[in-house]
This record gives sequence, structure tokens and C-alpha cells, in this order.
Amino acid sequence: MARVVTAAVIEREGRVLLLRRASGQSHAGKWEFPGGKLEPGEDERACLRRELREELGIEARVLEPAGESLHRYERGEILLRAYWTIWTAGDMRLTVHDRARWASPAELTEMLAEMTGADVPIARRVAEAVRGRTEGE
Repeated sequence: MARVVTAAVIEREGRVLLLRRASGQSHAGKWEFPGGKLEPGEDERACLRRELREELGIEARVLEPAGESLHRYERGEILLRAYWTIWTAGDMRLTVHDRARWASPAELTEMLAEMTGADVPIARRVAEAVRGRTEGE
């Protein structure tokens, strides 16, 4: 059975927040959306708010789903569930990541090979959605 992991798609001015896993972490050097593992009995949105608080020191409002991805890694299978999220408070600090980047839809598409496997399908979908909104303005 796949382990559920949540991810936040935080958009600002037509760019989305990506984080790079620090050395010593699983998937070191790979880019991903912020988030983390669902604990037993935990609601997905509550998990995402907790993970953002723990890993980035920020508060957020979790909105509608942005997509999901089932991916098998060496250590097992995960079901990544991404949500559109609004950063509401706090100054970002990195704990398990060594870099943060705000990526445009084009940059997000160019970075697919540098992302964790589960994040790739989400990134494709997000790039299309953000591109569609920004081109329509």
C-alpha cells in the first residue's frame, strides 16, 4: 500500500515555490514542492499545514487539490497529493532543503529532470495551470 505524502503548490506572481533537498536527505539535490508524510489518523490538509510549519516556519491556508501522483521509489510506493496553498504568515527558513526557488511555468518545465519522480507529473500539471492563468490576464 502506498504511503500518502502531501505537497503544497504555493504560487506568487505567476511563479511557484520549489525547494531542493539538502545533502544527507533522501533525494538530495532534487527539487520538489514543499510538504511531507501523512501521519496515521491525520487529515491531509492538516498534515500539509504542519509540514510547512515544521520545515519552513510558515503558516498557510490549504485550498483545492492540484493533482496527485503515484510513484514507486526504492524504499516503496508513495501517493503524492498536491494542494494549491496560500502562504499566509511567517518568514521562510530552510531545514531539510538547501535552496528555494520561485519558478515560472517555463522554468518548471525545464526543471523536470531535476525533480523527484513523484513531483514530475504534478509539476507538469501546475505549469499548464499557471501558464493558462498568466496568459489569460
